Amino acid sequence: MGNALGLSTGTLSKEMRLLLAFLAEDHNPNDLLVSQPELFRETDWEIFIELALHHRVYPYLYRRLKHMGDAWVPAWVVRRMFNLYTKNTFQMLHLSGEMERVGKLFTDNDIDCLFLKGPVIAKDLYGDISLRTSCDLDLILPIEDLSKAEEILLQQGYLKDDYIRTVLNDWKWRHHHIVFFHSGKGIKLELHWRLNPAPAKEPSFAELWKHRRTSSLTKHPIYYLGREDLFLFLVSHGARHGWSRIRWLLDIKQLLLQQLDAPTLTALLRKHHYYYIGGQALALTSGLLSVSIDSQLQPMESANKSRQLAKEALFYLERMVNLHSPPIPPEVESYHKRHQFALLTISRKFLFVLSFLFPYPEDAETLPLPRNLHFLYFPLRPVLWAWRKTIGG
Repeated sequence: MGNALGLSTGTLSKEMRLLLAFLAEDHNPNDLLVSQPELFRETDWEIFIELALHHRVYPYLYRRLKHMGDAWVPAWVVRRMFNLYTKNTFQMLHLSGEMERVGKLFTDNDIDCLFLKGPVIAKDLYGDISLRTSCDLDLILPIEDLSKAEEILLQQGYLKDDYIRTVLNDWKWRHHHIVFFHSGKGIKLELHWRLNPAPAKEPSFAELWKHRRTSSLTKHPIYYLGREDLFLFLVSHGARHGWSRIRWLLDIKQLLLQQLDAPTLTALLRKHHYYYIGGQALALTSGLLSVSIDSQLQPMESANKSRQLAKEALFYLERMVNLHSPPIPPEVESYHKRHQFALLTISRKFLFVLSFLFPYPEDAETLPLPRNLHFLYFPLRPVLWAWRKTIGG
């Protein structure tokens, strides 16, 4: 089984193909009974629900399933989806309230910030916050305001997850966010100073702020990314995680239904070395979710590298890969490293390899030196790396 793009879905389970079919059908989902009735025969609905949960698409899916007759989709499946949908609605309302509160706190303290995901894009892309899931709040701000923002969050009862180890200030480019958690509210919040970790090239905060939009979701002004910047962020984030959750592709589908400025978007992606990653997203969205690609974006989608990267991403959909829950199976980890390297342009690959020459926190742990001598870790790095390999093996 495949499509005009040569994106074969024959290796996907029947339940996965049924899930994609529901997400691709924009009109009457009962039309699937006519076009693909075989997907409803001997379906394992427990697996179907497990997939809906894994891919975080159950709220959107519920809106599709509730119109189906009991003869095709068991009533207990629809009830389970309704319960999940209801729980998610309350979660999104909870996050919306906290998003507005944090946004106002930062504004009152002269901190510009843009919310990256969560309720703002649920409203923007789906028209209804209940149709998309979010487990946390993500926002980006200028790196020079990071300390002030951190102090404000700590005063509000958030606790910082101090998982970042650093040497020679490598945290500024090797990482891209810090995590805070409020135990009383059960909310995780991520403060970004970059959209992605290095060696990614990306717009500055000033550029992102210039193209900002104001959300209609809250009374207090809440700002989020412009459409083309949002596309860049969503495709870079989805590709970095192997498109292992269909929700990220569903976001792209919904964004493509809006009026993107194709020339501006193409120039933006080329400038920041995301052209083929953008093409991969377009190929996947077109091939799996039946989205029509704007004629001005078709060269990006039809490029050989874009389509090859799209085919490679099917690896993640053939199995329920969760890159956030270690230990990751060795074969998945190995494949993911190769695929991530394949995503990079030649210049990005060069910088990626070059970054290994920059000292790591492990070097400082292997041979502690006074801060004023940390520059010695550059010439010592090969020796320290070899030593760790020797004693570790």
